[in-house]
Amino acid sequence: MPSFDVVSEVDLQEVTNAVDQANREISSRYDFRNVAAGFENQDGQVTLFAEAEIQLNQMVDILRNRFVNRKIDPGVMDIQELEHRGKQYYRRVLIQQGIETDLARKIVKTIKDRKMKVQVSIQGDKVRVSGKKKNDLQNVISILRDSAFDIPLQFNNFRD
Repeated sequence: MPSFDVVSEVDLQEVTNAVDQANREISSRYDFRNVAAGFENQDGQVTLFAEAEIQLNQMVDILRNRFVNRKIDPGVMDIQELEHRGKQYYRRVLIQQGIETDLARKIVKTIKDRKMKVQVSIQGDKVRVSGKKKNDLQNVISILRDSAFDIPLQFNNFRD
Protein backbone atom coordinates (compact mmCIF):
# COMPACT_ATOMS: atom_id res chain seq x y z
CA MET A 1 0.00 0.00 0.00
CA PRO A 2 1.56 3.36 -1.03
CA SER A 3 2.39 5.77 1.78
CA PHE A 4 4.43 8.86 2.62
CA ASP A 5 5.40 10.88 5.70
CA VAL A 6 4.64 14.52 6.40
CA VAL A 7 7.56 15.99 8.36
CA SER A 8 9.11 19.31 9.25
CA GLU A 9 12.87 18.89 9.26
CA VAL A 10 15.81 21.25 8.93
CA ASP A 11 19.32 20.23 7.98
CA LEU A 12 21.35 21.54 10.94
CA GLN A 13 24.53 21.58 8.83
CA GLU A 14 22.89 24.09 6.51
CA VAL A 15 21.91 26.17 9.55
CA THR A 16 25.57 26.14 10.65
CA ASN A 17 26.65 27.25 7.16
CA ALA A 18 24.07 30.05 7.15
CA VAL A 19 25.25 31.27 10.57
CA ASP A 20 28.87 31.23 9.42
CA GLN A 21 27.97 33.27 6.34
CA ALA A 22 26.02 35.74 8.50
CA ASN A 23 29.04 36.14 10.81
CA ARG A 24 31.24 36.88 7.79
CA GLU A 25 28.76 39.46 6.55
CA ILE A 26 28.66 41.14 9.98
CA SER A 27 32.46 41.36 10.06
CA SER A 28 32.57 43.07 6.66
CA ARG A 29 29.70 45.54 7.07
CA TYR A 30 30.57 49.15 7.77
CA ASP A 31 27.76 49.74 10.27
CA PHE A 32 29.09 46.87 12.43
CA ARG A 33 32.72 48.07 12.55
CA ASN A 34 34.21 48.12 16.07
CA VAL A 35 30.99 46.65 17.48
CA ALA A 36 30.84 43.48 19.53
CA ALA A 37 28.16 41.67 17.54
CA GLY A 38 27.77 38.19 16.18
CA PHE A 39 25.92 34.91 15.95
CA GLU A 40 26.48 31.78 18.02
CA ASN A 41 25.09 28.44 16.90
CA GLN A 42 24.22 25.73 19.40
CA ASP A 43 22.15 22.62 18.76
CA GLY A 44 18.80 23.82 17.51
CA GLN A 45 19.18 27.49 18.41
CA VAL A 46 21.07 30.55 17.24
CA THR A 47 21.97 33.31 19.71
CA LEU A 48 22.40 36.85 18.39
CA PHE A 49 24.26 39.46 20.43
CA ALA A 50 24.97 43.13 19.79
CA GLU A 51 25.36 46.45 21.57
CA ALA A 52 22.06 47.99 20.39
CA GLU A 53 18.55 46.77 19.76
CA ILE A 54 18.46 48.13 16.20
CA GLN A 55 21.57 46.10 15.37
CA LEU A 56 19.82 42.95 16.57
CA ASN A 57 16.88 43.70 14.28
CA GLN A 58 19.29 44.07 11.36
CA MET A 59 20.99 40.81 12.34
CA VAL A 60 17.67 38.95 12.29
CA ASP A 61 17.15 40.18 8.71
CA ILE A 62 20.69 39.10 7.78
CA LEU A 63 20.10 35.64 9.26
CA ARG A 64 16.76 35.34 7.45
CA ASN A 65 18.44 36.24 4.14
CA ARG A 66 21.20 33.69 4.73
CA PHE A 67 18.59 31.03 5.47
CA VAL A 68 16.88 31.79 2.16
CA ASN A 69 20.21 31.63 0.33
CA ARG A 70 20.88 28.19 1.88
CA LYS A 71 17.35 27.03 0.87
CA ILE A 72 16.10 26.87 4.46
CA ASP A 73 12.55 28.12 4.91
CA PRO A 74 12.64 31.13 7.29
CA GLY A 75 9.37 29.85 8.77
CA VAL A 76 11.41 27.52 10.98
CA MET A 77 12.77 30.52 12.89
CA ASP A 78 11.10 31.04 16.28
CA ILE A 79 12.40 34.44 17.38
CA GLN A 80 12.41 34.87 21.15
CA GLU A 81 12.13 38.01 23.26
CA LEU A 82 14.93 40.55 23.57
CA GLU A 83 17.21 40.16 26.61
CA HIS A 84 19.48 42.84 28.04
CA ARG A 85 22.49 41.80 30.14
CA GLY A 86 25.20 44.32 30.96
CA LYS A 87 26.25 46.17 27.81
CA GLN A 88 24.90 43.54 25.44
CA TYR A 89 21.50 42.78 23.98
CA TYR A 90 20.69 39.14 23.22
CA ARG A 91 18.05 37.42 21.16
CA ARG A 92 17.62 33.68 20.73
CA VAL A 93 16.27 32.16 17.54
CA LEU A 94 15.00 28.60 17.99
CA ILE A 95 14.99 26.27 14.99
CA GLN A 96 11.73 24.33 14.93
CA GLN A 97 12.17 20.62 14.24
CA GLY A 98 9.36 18.09 13.96
CA ILE A 99 5.60 18.48 14.03
CA GLU A 100 3.99 19.17 17.39
CA THR A 101 0.98 17.10 18.43
CA ASP A 102 -1.53 19.95 18.06
CA LEU A 103 -0.35 20.75 14.54
CA ALA A 104 -0.37 17.02 13.67
CA ARG A 105 -4.01 16.89 14.75
CA LYS A 106 -4.80 19.88 12.52
CA ILE A 107 -3.13 18.12 9.59
CA VAL A 108 -5.15 14.96 10.23
CA LYS A 109 -8.36 16.99 10.52
CA THR A 110 -7.60 18.83 7.26
CA ILE A 111 -7.15 15.54 5.43
CA LYS A 112 -10.18 13.84 6.97
CA ASP A 113 -12.45 16.82 6.25
CA ARG A 114 -11.88 16.19 2.53
CA LYS A 115 -13.27 12.64 2.95
CA MET A 116 -10.52 11.08 0.86
CA LYS A 117 -9.84 7.34 0.85
CA VAL A 118 -6.59 7.50 2.82
CA GLN A 119 -5.53 6.52 6.31
CA VAL A 120 -3.74 9.09 8.44
CA SER A 121 -1.79 8.34 11.60
CA ILE A 122 0.39 10.42 13.91
CA GLN A 123 3.73 8.75 14.57
CA GLY A 124 5.81 10.79 16.99
CA ASP A 125 6.86 14.01 15.28
CA LYS A 126 5.59 13.03 11.83
CA VAL A 127 2.29 12.14 10.17
CA ARG A 128 2.02 9.07 7.96
CA VAL A 129 -0.51 9.01 5.14
CA SER A 130 -1.29 5.77 3.33
CA GLY A 131 -3.84 4.83 0.71
CA LYS A 132 -4.57 2.39 -2.10
CA LYS A 133 -3.99 4.80 -4.97
CA LYS A 134 -1.00 6.99 -5.71
CA ASN A 135 -3.29 9.71 -7.06
CA ASP A 136 -5.05 10.01 -3.70
CA LEU A 137 -1.69 10.53 -1.98
CA GLN A 138 -0.69 13.16 -4.54
CA ASN A 139 -3.99 14.95 -3.92
CA VAL A 140 -3.29 14.95 -0.18
CA ILE A 141 0.14 16.49 -0.83
CA SER A 142 -1.40 19.26 -2.94
CA ILE A 143 -4.06 19.91 -0.27
CA LEU A 144 -1.43 20.20 2.45
CA ARG A 145 0.72 22.52 0.32
CA ASP A 146 -2.27 24.80 -0.26
CA SER A 147 -3.20 24.85 3.45
CA ALA A 148 -1.64 27.54 5.64
CA PHE A 149 0.28 25.94 8.49
CA ASP A 150 2.72 27.78 10.76
CA ILE A 151 5.72 25.67 9.81
CA PRO A 152 7.05 24.44 6.48
CA LEU A 153 6.16 20.85 5.65
CA GLN A 154 8.17 18.32 3.67
CA PHE A 155 6.92 15.08 2.20
CA ASN A 156 9.35 12.19 2.26
CA ASN A 157 9.61 8.42 2.53
CA PHE A 158 7.22 7.94 -0.41
CA ARG A 159 6.71 4.19 -0.83
CA ASP A 160 4.87 2.45 -3.56
